[in-house]
Amino acid sequence: MIDQTLLPFQFHIFEAVTHKETCFAIKNMVTRGAGAIGSAAAFAMAQAFMEAKLINDKDHVLKAKEEIETTRLTAQNLFYAVSRVYEAGKDSIGYAILEAQKIADENIAAAKKIGEYGNELIQDGFRIETHCNAGWLGFVDYGSALSPIYFAKESGKKIFVYVDETRPRGQGAKLTAWELKNENIPHAIIPDNAGAYFMSKGEIDMMIVGADRIAANGDVANKIGTLEKAIVAEKYGIPFYVAAPLSTFDMNCPTGKDIPIEQRDLKEVLLQDGPDVTGKMTRIWVCNPGSETLNPAFDVTPAELITGIITEKGIIQPTIESVKNLFV
Repeated sequence: MIDQTLLPFQFHIFEAVTHKETCFAIKNMVTRGAGAIGSAAAFAMAQAFMEAKLINDKDHVLKAKEEIETTRLTAQNLFYAVSRVYEAGKDSIGYAILEAQKIADENIAAAKKIGEYGNELIQDGFRIETHCNAGWLGFVDYGSALSPIYFAKESGKKIFVYVDETRPRGQGAKLTAWELKNENIPHAIIPDNAGAYFMSKGEIDMMIVGADRIAANGDVANKIGTLEKAIVAEKYGIPFYVAAPLSTFDMNCPTGKDIPIEQRDLKEVLLQDGPDVTGKMTRIWVCNPGSETLNPAFDVTPAELITGIITEKGIIQPTIESVKNLFV
């Protein structure tokens, strides 16, 4: 997998031979994004079945399953993928491996359909704001929030993307911007707290974000800061869309209040990584040492602030009825 902790300054492929190495990659954001997390977790579960046979330990699979499921608490795709591979692996190791690959292939197909449906919402000349990264780095391919943008570009539409930095890890500034640069799509990185300014000036036509878990009532958990964007978008009458595959929906989670919110390492707020003048990766303090720090990774945007959810089955309203119909 691409080591996303080094982008955009270095390109390196991270190889995870064991389930523990894959868990490390998920937890430390070597790979991140709903689809990529789910697919990596699927392969981690398959690795565990392979390891159990080698060491002749029947308890190894269950221990590994618990370990994988603790890597990222909010990401529903992870639990969805682990469950599928675990059930397949009960029959044989081969089935576990096949199921993991099937999940990865489904992720690509779903992201492609999301791009096709989402493209229908984008008009020529649109200026679109994003938050965090939900492009092909965050999926096996295409992405969720960025997939419609890529399809819009391919269809000949002129678009411009406002890229939120996405503090504290800067997934927008580092990853989304890197993707858009590679795709030759005009864009600008903006400070997280500049979104309201550009919306108030009438410079944003729509927002598209991804999701890490969607409750049965249409509430959406996404990268911290998403709720603020949705509130401001409603204030200025800007359509606010969420793009996510069905594997992100959690029908056992009634509302957003029931979604567990991951609290991450405080060092992510206090320190920043990047190359020095010689190109060597280094870490520096960017906050006052000794101050109390809080680092929630996600917030929940209530359904009433969301214009629509773009899925591989089409664009739905964020309501209980619409969400249920996705699984009929």
